[in-house]
Amino acid sequence: MDGVDAALVDFSKQKPHVAGIESAGIAINLRANLMALNSSGSDELHNAALATNALMRLYAQAVNALLAKTGLKPQDIRAIGAHGQTVRHRPQMFDQTGYTVQLCNPSLLAELTGIDVAADFRSRDVAAGGQGAPLAPFFHRAWFAQGASTVGVLNLGGISNLTVLHGDGSTVGFDCGPANALMDFWVHKHTGQSFDAAGVWGASGHIIPALLEQMLAEPYFALPPPKSTGRDLFSPEWLYKHLTNFVSAKPRDVQRTLLELTASTVSACANSYENKSSQPLQELIVCGGGAFNAALMQRLQALIPGAKVISSAERGLPPQDVEAVAFAWLARQCVERVALPLTSVTGARGARILGGIYPA
Repeated sequence: MDGVDAALVDFSKQKPHVAGIESAGIAINLRANLMALNSSGSDELHNAALATNALMRLYAQAVNALLAKTGLKPQDIRAIGAHGQTVRHRPQMFDQTGYTVQLCNPSLLAELTGIDVAADFRSRDVAAGGQGAPLAPFFHRAWFAQGASTVGVLNLGGISNLTVLHGDGSTVGFDCGPANALMDFWVHKHTGQSFDAAGVWGASGHIIPALLEQMLAEPYFALPPPKSTGRDLFSPEWLYKHLTNFVSAKPRDVQRTLLELTASTVSACANSYENKSSQPLQELIVCGGGAFNAALMQRLQALIPGAKVISSAERGLPPQDVEAVAFAWLARQCVERVALPLTSVTGARGARILGGIYPA
């Protein structure tokens, strides 16, 4: 929820080419409204509709600015891949088909831009018995695979998710646990900053071992893949519940412990696959906002010594651009009616075409 990223991607060659990037910030009041919609509240349907339309206007602003920057016209673009903002993610409920909710009004976006829109990528996967997330691993293989080498791709957004690209062509991906969601919440509460730049504030604190142990006992971490999670579980309420017995803890020590929670849960996942594989991870390519957290990157390297931990920028795609490019890629698969082999990542019953198309 820190901003909107639009990527212009050319798929005419064997490897996708990023022809332009544009970003737009999310206003404080809209961000607050989106955060509030992560839990039940008064007049949710009305508030969600208003927030959705405001978000679509921001999407359109980013798209139109990108077209102006690159000199292209709407008719030059095949489709926009619009993910929307996730506010609820509960893919499995009581052994019945669950749901995942992304605030998105693709009809309004098509109207505002004059471009076909591909959207609602996760619902079909959930309908087919999958987790609906993560979806980026399929793009990760298209961009980051390195022949016979086994490579990991780690997205550190609000939630951390790990993709393992095996050298034999198979792909595994799943959500590890919280990444920036809790750290950003805590640093904003205590410093007013929207994120902990380079992890400096957290690095100035000390780990609270008992708190870390308590948080690591969360049952989600012990679940086998396929699995996915979100703010439904790792919310401020989850954090406050664990802080009940640590009310006198220094805020920066809590931040340092949250950083260690992310590093520990990610490294446990990566090292688990490294121990099981005949060819362990050689690289861990990190993307998302967490790639700029130097303290977190250092901890990941220390806890995953067998792999070289690097930014995705070293593999040709800046960390903040990966998600936008991934959904442009997913939009292309949708309009070309390419079914994705979902089972090994999301647990869906088979390959499915993801997304719906909304003509301009």
